[in-house]
Amino acid sequence: MQAINPATEESLKEYPNHTNEQIAKSIEDAHQAFTKWRKTSFAERTELLKNASEILLESKDRFAKTITEEMGKPLKESVAEIEKCAWVCDYYADNGGNFLSNELIETDASKSYVSYQPLGIVFAIMPWNYPFWQIFRFAAPGLMAGNAVLMKHAPNVPGCAEAIESVFLKAGFPKDLFINLFITNEQASDVIKHTDVKAVTLTGSTRAGRAVAEQAGANLKKCVLELGGSDPYIILEDADLDMAVETTTASRLKNNGQSCISAKRFIVPKSLEEAFNKKLIETMSSYRYGNPLDDATDLGPMVGKKYREQLHDQVMRSVDAGANCILGGEIPNMKGYFYPPTILTNVKKGMPAYEEELFGPVASVIVVIDEDEAFKVANDTSFGLGGAIFSKDVRRAEELAANKLEAGSCFVNAMVQSDPRLPFGGINESGFGRELSHHGIREFTNIKTVFIK
Repeated sequence: MQAINPATEESLKEYPNHTNEQIAKSIEDAHQAFTKWRKTSFAERTELLKNASEILLESKDRFAKTITEEMGKPLKESVAEIEKCAWVCDYYADNGGNFLSNELIETDASKSYVSYQPLGIVFAIMPWNYPFWQIFRFAAPGLMAGNAVLMKHAPNVPGCAEAIESVFLKAGFPKDLFINLFITNEQASDVIKHTDVKAVTLTGSTRAGRAVAEQAGANLKKCVLELGGSDPYIILEDADLDMAVETTTASRLKNNGQSCISAKRFIVPKSLEEAFNKKLIETMSSYRYGNPLDDATDLGPMVGKKYREQLHDQVMRSVDAGANCILGGEIPNMKGYFYPPTILTNVKKGMPAYEEELFGPVASVIVVIDEDEAFKVANDTSFGLGGAIFSKDVRRAEELAANKLEAGSCFVNAMVQSDPRLPFGGINESGFGRELSHHGIREFTNIKTVFIK
């Protein structure tokens, strides 16, 4: 494993892969740790999660610097990511016990109830774009539920992986309850097959999700998949245009445009096209890109050269198919894997900007005739992670969000974001299962019926 700073293109550090023998021992050690951990009380688990939260906040500047150096997001966003990880630890420390308490059910029994019991080792395959948050949003509820965790992190954020493992050890969690593995995809397949590994969770691409789901299914393992998205943000004719443009831009450019739930397709009525595009150019061009360690920077580099090349290819193929590039669209002549804020208009069905997920700072503006066409376009996708509607008629927008927009998360007059208190996940090629809230903590439990005659 090798970490490369995407802002400087310099190598940070190399990490050796684990051998098959080391992997086998890690699984055995994690299983032994689980057999003891499952017997602990919620009070004990709560205390350790609170410790983890404190450690995250105490070390947030150091951890944030590691995030920024390895994957390139602006330092202020990295700090916010660490703070959110502390929040999810506190949330499950405060609520996990209640979420997993026995649920009494009235039947003809003298007593019957649902008991939520841990499954065992859960194998987590995690991405680079939120290298701390993606892990903590799964690990905090997973550990609170009594499970053990094996983690395969993305190969370009190994420093983050080691730091996360250190947080749980320093917090007082038993040794080997949370283990980081530097392994290949082929080795990961063997981990999934192991009898002591009871479930798999993956956050990543749709392609990776298909592969993991196939392997998990073949071995009858529970899995949760949080995959890609091409989120539609619908601007209705009565929207507050200034607020809509500000919000959609912030969503599109957050995390250097590399977020599965960012605004990807901007769906705009013909009557607002000219005014919307003008404001969008003004707002997106105000974002400064450069050194992500500089507090004045709004947009850092993309995570790697191949990702920038893939994005630029999608932009160029869309332009060749008839889209107009009215901002950006050129690779800057500078060190680092930077890509400027970019706007494509005249985006039509069949173009990459319409059909594919553009994982970078590129907005695709799709103009529609009326509201019916807006929702037809919004739902005309293989994905289904999130979406948003902008309108001054909040009650009606709520109804549309609940009943017409087909996605796992639908927001009104706000950007789509994950929140520990709300379930998070998608439909269709955006995956299945849910993380966060009481739904997320129960995903990796044995939902057991207990019946007394």
